Amino acid sequence: MTDTRVLYLLACAAPPAQHLRTGTALAQQAGWDVCLILSPAAYTWQSNRDLAELETLTHHPIRYAYKRPGTDDVLPPPDAMMVAPATFNTINKWAAGICDTLLLGLVTEALGLQLPVVALPYLNAAQAAHPALSTSVALLRSAGVSVLLGGDGFTPHRPQHGDVDHYPWAAGVDALPRSAATNGILPRG
Repeated sequence: MTDTRVLYLLACAAPPAQHLRTGTALAQQAGWDVCLILSPAAYTWQSNRDLAELETLTHHPIRYAYKRPGTDDVLPPPDAMMVAPATFNTINKWAAGICDTLLLGLVTEALGLQLPVVALPYLNAAQAAHPALSTSVALLRSAGVSVLLGGDGFTPHRPQHGDVDHYPWAAGVDALPRSAATNGILPRG
């Protein structure tokens, strides 16, 4: 796909990760060439059939682990990233600079590279009440990340009452930049 903006859609292990077709299709309709990067747990939630369908939909392999040194990159460099769903765990690790998975490695580097990044959380109200979350969200926002928590983004649900059918994929896609210059710099471990 030439002359298309490349979006890395990075999915953590939360129920919306089982509906990646929705987020991918919305981003594609908005003109993005979508590459999927999953947390290791989110990857295991996908069946072989799901993975094959997603690869057919995106025309790219799905990544979930660091590549071996010296191995060629299989994905084009990103123009923007969207972490959706972004879990409580990932938001806090990201803010702390922990990059123990490919997904976290990519989003921590994206801040230094000043790539546009949108985070669309999925968490419950009990997790949202933990003091680490507000600190982490504030830090990520100060670094330029569009964290869509509350308002027009994701509103935390009561524990055990998540409504994955109303996950606001469109809000995440709408928050992406309308145009982005090809960066081409991001090392993708």
